[in-house]
Amino acid sequence: MEHERERPRMGHRSQEGGNKPKRKVFTSRKACRFCTDKESKPNYKHPKMLAMYISERGRIIPRRISGLCAMHQRRLTTSIKQARTMALLPFTATQR
Repeated sequence: MEHERERPRMGHRSQEGGNKPKRKVFTSRKACRFCTDKESKPNYKHPKMLAMYISERGRIIPRRISGLCAMHQRRLTTSIKQARTMALLPFTATQR
């Protein structure tokens, strides 16, 4: 019968070799800058160092991008907020 043609299902791969499992890509984990360098700590008194962890829009860069450990990311966030309150860092990006 013509009407009973087998059609591939939507969203499924065809049987001709598309069933390979996806490879997991493992990248090396970034080392926390503050853990490796014991002398430097996130501090509101160093706005140039804190500015490295703020985007162009004035947002705090997340941990997965900055590569910091959870403890130092929390301390960095607190230090950035203290520096913003004391007007050492801007709350938002400057208008151009």
